[in-house]
Amino acid sequence: MSEFNSKIQSGIKLSALTIVSNIMLSAAKIVSGIIGNTYALIADGIESPLDIFYSIMVWLSLRYSLKPPDDEHPYGLGKIESIAALAISALLIFAAVIISIQSIDEINRNQTAPAGFTLYVLCAIILFKEILYRILYNKGNQLQSSALKSDAWHHRSDALTSVAAFVGISIALIGGPGYESADDWAALLACAIIFYNGIKLFVNAMHDVIDTSPSVEFEKRVREIAQRVSGVIDIEKCRIRKSGLFYLMDIHVTVDGTMNVKDGHTIGHDVKDKLIQSDLKIMDVIVHIEPHNYDA
Repeated sequence: MSEFNSKIQSGIKLSALTIVSNIMLSAAKIVSGIIGNTYALIADGIESPLDIFYSIMVWLSLRYSLKPPDDEHPYGLGKIESIAALAISALLIFAAVIISIQSIDEINRNQTAPAGFTLYVLCAIILFKEILYRILYNKGNQLQSSALKSDAWHHRSDALTSVAAFVGISIALIGGPGYESADDWAALLACAIIFYNGIKLFVNAMHDVIDTSPSVEFEKRVREIAQRVSGVIDIEKCRIRKSGLFYLMDIHVTVDGTMNVKDGHTIGHDVKDKLIQSDLKIMDVIVHIEPHNYDA
């Protein structure tokens, strides 16, 4: 578990670095969009301040989710991480709707062609955002962090938005008069991609918030670990829920019905210790002992 905690600390540091990078990119996008006369790039820059907010939320949620249980929060504060992922996803959906409305408004106005230099700005943004996406998503997979993976998808959405803007601006420059609004249509297409990803991330975060069971493979591993403990005859029930980066569970273990209370208690503790010491990131286990074939 200590190795996992060190990975969480690295995730927190990574979120802090992401905040700084988003601030720099947001300024670059908006300034380049205004000077280069391309709304697709301005729209991309408008979403970046939201990315800063998203990254701050992820950073705070990871920090608070590590706080140990106390009298007021006996199960810890892990749910903060899932709630942050839910809020980030909802804001991403909201941003997609707002930017799409603004893009439609721009399409209906008289347009002037965007500047060619904006293509170079977009190339740099696409490359940087894709690198950030891969780093954050890999870290999110390591930690099974919904918030980190949501933040990673924000960067992928940024990259996709920039790709759409690149295509639109290229069409506007190559097509000449009559094609000036191509970058705005590209921004509209990018909004559809962002909206889709926002819905997908929202659903995944909601699963964590409402305590949806983990995969069948995860439960199977839990049962296998408990079954290998000496004295365990069978596993009757196994209920698992995710709380932030960790799991909490209740498990019903069947033992010899003629066994005394002390021995049954020892087996229960052995099961709990084995599960917590495993690589499954289980924070706490409640073990209930069931008698096997006991006829009083």
